[in-house]
Amino acid sequence: MRVTIRVKPGSGRTRVGGSHDGALVVAVGARAVDGLATDAALAAVADAVGVRRRDVTLVTGATSRTKVVDIAPRGDDGTELAQRVARLLTGE
Repeated sequence: MRVTIRVKPGSGRTRVGGSHDGALVVAVGARAVDGLATDAALAAVADAVGVRRRDVTLVTGATSRTKVVDIAPRGDDGTELAQRVARLLTGE
């Protein structure tokens, strides 16, 4: 499943939820230096949707705050993953 995320580096705490122009907001404490914020964002997304870190891969946006990631569902049914992402987008 492909998801657009909006990374907010340098945040006080890590948080995944809400929407910014249709993208899932991911706030991370890491600074946007040497890909640290991107790595932290991918780990935060994996944790938030309940998959392993290696199941979340960056597709585009390595140096941008807006990124597209691919999330591989655990098992063969991605409907539960889609529901989790939808809940995160609404801030639930």
